[in-house]
Amino acid sequence: MLRVKGKEIDFRVSTVPTIHGESIVLRILDKSSIVLDILKLGFRQDTLGAFQRLIEHPHGIILVTGPTGSGKTTTLYCALEKINSPDKKIITVEDPVEYQLKGINQIQVKPAINLTFANALRSIVRQDPDVILIGEIRDAETADIAIHSALTGHLVLSTLHTNDAPSAITRLINMGMEDYLLSSTIIGILAQRLVRTACPYCQVPSTPDPAIFREMKMDGMNPEEIRAFDVKGCPQCAHTGFWGRVGIFELLQVTEDIQKLILEKKDSNLIKERARKNGMRTLRQDGWLKVRDGVTTVSEVLRVTQEEQLL
Repeated sequence: MLRVKGKEIDFRVSTVPTIHGESIVLRILDKSSIVLDILKLGFRQDTLGAFQRLIEHPHGIILVTGPTGSGKTTTLYCALEKINSPDKKIITVEDPVEYQLKGINQIQVKPAINLTFANALRSIVRQDPDVILIGEIRDAETADIAIHSALTGHLVLSTLHTNDAPSAITRLINMGMEDYLLSSTIIGILAQRLVRTACPYCQVPSTPDPAIFREMKMDGMNPEEIRAFDVKGCPQCAHTGFWGRVGIFELLQVTEDIQKLILEKKDSNLIKERARKNGMRTLRQDGWLKVRDGVTTVSEVLRVTQEEQLL
């Protein structure tokens, strides 16, 4: 931690030796600049409403998935801020505690003294919490405790590293979790990515590749409604073409038909297909809506959703 111009800045440093010298990566956290407002994450109104209804549930598991650096922790912190109240006891187990939240009990794991995710979770279920946040489900033991915490009347929030929302089910089954327990405890899975927002000062109209243009014409949109932009860079954005970041989201709500597919051990593609019929937007579809609204560019959406095939 360093104090820079009166601000406390956290630096998370990773360094490894390579044949030509050290490779160093810094993650810089300016706690004072973080506004934990769920309305500012980039949710579309319908997705936001559904997610808010999920976090108001008295019990169950909500998972946020995505690669490292996709904003999962920030989304969970915003969810806790939204539901935090004096009559709710909220306890978190994290590695590390990235931001301190007022009125919330936060535990930082410390393997050196055997304070692991699993050991901490075993203790906090006796602390009579209403809501438990687990920084990340990394192993079968942590997943098992999360499931049993949800079964005993707690709302459990956590993260998982998967490419999309339906894949989280497959990952947990591969960890050894029983399908009937997953179907009865998981209430929602949110996959997310961060896209850079286009600089408003140097946006220029662009015409996407015909295949991409066809894919963007979803939800019955007319071609005339689609206005894509590119960026060229200017002094306002330090010639990068971008200014800040915003989330794109894929929210899978575990309805009765999704529960049935989980019990039948169907693969994630079938779960995704059913969820889309139920109205779920994929990450790429949510990205195209942000392209249409001039929030980001086609290249940004393609960059962060490479695993999704063109329709």
